Amino acid sequence: MKPVLRKGQLTTWKDDKGFGFIKPDDASKEVFLHISELKDSIRRPKLGDTIYYYAVAENGKNRACNAFILGARSNSNSISSSYGVKSNGISTFPFPVLEILLLSIVPLLGSLHFAWKIAHPLPLIPYPVMSLLTFALYKNDKFRAKQGKWRISENTLHLCELAGGWLGGFIAQRRLHHKSSKKSYQSEFWVIVILHQIIWLGWLFFSKPYIRL
Repeated sequence: MKPVLRKGQLTTWKDDKGFGFIKPDDASKEVFLHISELKDSIRRPKLGDTIYYYAVAENGKNRACNAFILGARSNSNSISSSYGVKSNGISTFPFPVLEILLLSIVPLLGSLHFAWKIAHPLPLIPYPVMSLLTFALYKNDKFRAKQGKWRISENTLHLCELAGGWLGGFIAQRRLHHKSSKKSYQSEFWVIVILHQIIWLGWLFFSKPYIRL
């Protein structure tokens, strides 16, 4: 059966958590909406918005997918091309290669220089390990959000980013479109990124040269 585009009003919205509920116009049961399912939107949703969506049943609960806010769509004619969503709903956001190179060059040089000074590869380990862990936590948190389950705290994500996983967090934000729209979260995230850049710049410019005797 071909999916039917439905319409409803946003009656509950928790902007800090990025989800809410839609009351369908046909007076049926409320439908769960996650921020990641809003496509082609020029702003975040608010109470009273008219939402168009496709309903999907999961574990006996209805959730909205491929949704958009009436009167708040960009001029793009193709949701899938603008937001990296294939017809089967799988995310295909482009891998941010250039951004990753620009952000990682200073920490990479700093880590390499530190490893060379102590003659040990240990400084090269934290970034890849913590980035993989942080990416996995982002992915799991998004899955939990869609299922309406208990979420991973933002403090936990930020601690992992601070411990070296910020690059994995950045990739997850771009690939999974998770935590990328919340301004308060982004502010704390970029403070962590800038802190790492400053620390490594300080190390590269002010560390004393290593002299072998």
